[in-house]
Amino acid sequence: MVKVITYGTYDMLHRGHVRLLERAKALGDYLIVGVTSDAFDKARGKINVKQSTMERVMAVRALGLADEIIIEEYEGQKIDDIRRYNVDVFTVGSDWQGKFDYLKDYCQVIYLPRTEGISSSELRAKERNLRLGLVGEVDFIKKFYREAQAVNGMHVVGVCSHDDSIREYFAGKLDCVTEQYESLLPHVDAVFIASHPSQHARQISQAIISGKHVLCESPIALSRAEYVQLSHQSGEKGLVLMESIKTAYATAYYHLMLLVKSGKIGRVVSIDTTCTSIIPAASRSGKYLWNSICAWGPTAMLPIFQILGTEYVNKQVISRLLDVRTKFDDFTKINFTYTDAVASLRVGNGVKSEGEMIISGTKGYIYVPAPWWKTDYFEIRYENPADNQRYFYALEGEGIRYELLTFLKSAQNGQGGGTYIPPQVTRQIISVIEDFYQGRDFIKLQVM
Repeated sequence: MVKVITYGTYDMLHRGHVRLLERAKALGDYLIVGVTSDAFDKARGKINVKQSTMERVMAVRALGLADEIIIEEYEGQKIDDIRRYNVDVFTVGSDWQGKFDYLKDYCQVIYLPRTEGISSSELRAKERNLRLGLVGEVDFIKKFYREAQAVNGMHVVGVCSHDDSIREYFAGKLDCVTEQYESLLPHVDAVFIASHPSQHARQISQAIISGKHVLCESPIALSRAEYVQLSHQSGEKGLVLMESIKTAYATAYYHLMLLVKSGKIGRVVSIDTTCTSIIPAASRSGKYLWNSICAWGPTAMLPIFQILGTEYVNKQVISRLLDVRTKFDDFTKINFTYTDAVASLRVGNGVKSEGEMIISGTKGYIYVPAPWWKTDYFEIRYENPADNQRYFYALEGEGIRYELLTFLKSAQNGQGGGTYIPPQVTRQIISVIEDFYQGRDFIKLQVM
């Protein structure tokens, strides 16, 4: 009996897939079809898949061509599968010509011609109808622009910025490059806002009134009342208002959260996060400079509120204010006390420290090395070092493209339920920042 194996994502199963599987079936007596898992697709940067693993498996099974269906979950699995199932022939589409020649040491390799004029990518590309505008003075929006190009269904068409260098960068790349926010809105279906936090609430409100979906760098607003009003506005119009903290969408961070909540380190009793940078997290111009609590606070608070919840008993804010009038802090430490746990964060925009995260539990602890907010590797450590476990997940685009994909799907569905950040976490982040500006639970360090 000749065994044949082939692999694919099989997203939005179409006649090209069917023709390929029919030809693969004809190469032998027994066909094994490997369907890539959601996690493996994400790990290799393929994030525009529309259907879940099981939806794709069921679609392949319904064809009746596969004698056996397996799930491809890791790099190097093809060699393991060929050995495990005593495969005689490996086959795949001709667009991978030469890519799998290394498998010739284990079996025959055949590249099959693909059906011309149709592909899953082309089908997804037909949905490329969300026109996105970028807003702000931070260089970060250049990276955001590059990552957006990896997401099918989204097209950046314009930018609004008061920074000359940013407008110069996008001149010739985008149809609309302007200093006037009102001039950008008619050209787009949605905006990504990364302007100074003091402008967020006003710009979000204008976008919602104009019928635009909004993805905004955290903090969305500087007061809880503003956020409640904006949420009500967007909800009434059926628009998406989504907070942007790219760390929440990194594959490693997501798996870390699942492991913590599954009890791998027991009951969590302490969390320590640090996010600092010597280089300002905004424009080179001081006019657009973000303070520490806005630049890093949301990221540092995210795991604390996701794991321990938002109902802390009390907090203490200790801060170095370089400018009391504008509340510009170059360093802030916040201590949270819960009924059964504690947490602390350190943020700095001008003060440098080791940017690690430690989550302590009753069975062990999780250590994430600096910079933890770009998580691709972490360790679970126990009393006996022999029991320690290490986890690594490729980080594509610092989580930006996964965040964009979530935003796109939410906009297409007309609701924001797909976000990885619960509304109560967003509200509490804003509440803490509002307390900072109001001087509540505040200790001011002397600047020498």
